[in-house]
Amino acid sequence: MVQKSLSALLLLSLMTLSGCHHDHDPENNNHDSMFFIDYRHLGGGSDGMAVIELDPESPNFGNISSKLELGVGVLPHHIYYDYFAQRLYTTALGGSYLYQIRTVEDANGLPTLVNATPINTGTSTVGEDIFFTSDNRYFVTFMGGDGSLKGGSVGVFNASNNQLIKTISGSIDVNPNKFIMYPHGISISEEKGLMMVTSTIHPDLTSGVGNTCTLIDLNTYEMIETYTVADSPTDMSSPVEVLLLRGQFPKFALATTMLGGDIWMAPYNPTTGKYDAFTKAFDGSAMGLGWALEMYMDNNKQLYVSFGQPGKVLVFDISKLPTLKLLRTLDADEGAHHMVFFKTKSGREVVAVQNNLLNLPNLNSGTITVVDVKTGENLGKVDLRNRYGILPESIEGTGGPSNYLHH
Repeated sequence: MVQKSLSALLLLSLMTLSGCHHDHDPENNNHDSMFFIDYRHLGGGSDGMAVIELDPESPNFGNISSKLELGVGVLPHHIYYDYFAQRLYTTALGGSYLYQIRTVEDANGLPTLVNATPINTGTSTVGEDIFFTSDNRYFVTFMGGDGSLKGGSVGVFNASNNQLIKTISGSIDVNPNKFIMYPHGISISEEKGLMMVTSTIHPDLTSGVGNTCTLIDLNTYEMIETYTVADSPTDMSSPVEVLLLRGQFPKFALATTMLGGDIWMAPYNPTTGKYDAFTKAFDGSAMGLGWALEMYMDNNKQLYVSFGQPGKVLVFDISKLPTLKLLRTLDADEGAHHMVFFKTKSGREVVAVQNNLLNLPNLNSGTITVVDVKTGENLGKVDLRNRYGILPESIEGTGGPSNYLHH
């Protein structure tokens, strides 16, 4: 009895420690080299999710072992686990915009996709990013909002039953200093009670472009301040992802600009209880880079940033912010986007990069490249476009989040 009690206490402690920083150690995955991908069908068939083997040392490298069709035009877009990595979700640009995904292990212990349950998002359309908090809530950015020309919203959901609690919105026409428009990226610091979302681009990619990030009170849902993240008010830089560093990391907000191709930074100000102004920390164009997209931490606590053009992943040391030190550059393909981290069967530390952004020209290679994070050697590539007639939209581990920190 004592042994069981101690084991239960240890498990609870581990869950609590993991939850405090919303961190994850990719070495604890049950299916180290098998991953979920969202995909779009190129032949007019159903879009959906799949399970794919990505260890170049495996005889099954590139093989899809399970598929789940979600429907024509659903365009599943981003995959997430809940706070304790027990439930799986995907957002979508079409269809019902948000789904919970049920998976099981088959007779051989392999992850298998079973079904998808649509979640009611109220009036919000075009699902993008999700953030789960330790108090049983999750927040979803909806780039389309209510469908209006300058729309955009953040949905607050109950993580126990997926019920919509509140829709946060605010028009730029009502208050140009505090608004939500075309939100995509989201990050939360629970210790500060703050949330930040980006203003990216209208879902039709032509009707409007953003150049700001908005800070929101995590508990009252009130907007605190909207920051310009651009060279000027007329520079439509299109901030796409934001990361509020927390826990052991220096207290800064980082943002990537899709059309600017840069990384921006804002320090947290404990006196004001919010962030100071954003300044450019890395100029992508100076290195011939464009379309700065995702930010991830691997288990060595280094920052990985994907640049869709020409298809690179840059690795930074962030231990001495505001100095952002570039450590190395990894080659991927055009459209370099989401990432997962794992070890091959021989123990090589690798990152798998999903290379596609919305099937846009010169950003839609449709591949997944596997790169040694230490040597930069390209160890293998899966061409999903030509092999399966699909394009990968996002990627995530089958045994839990395959990164130390995303947003």
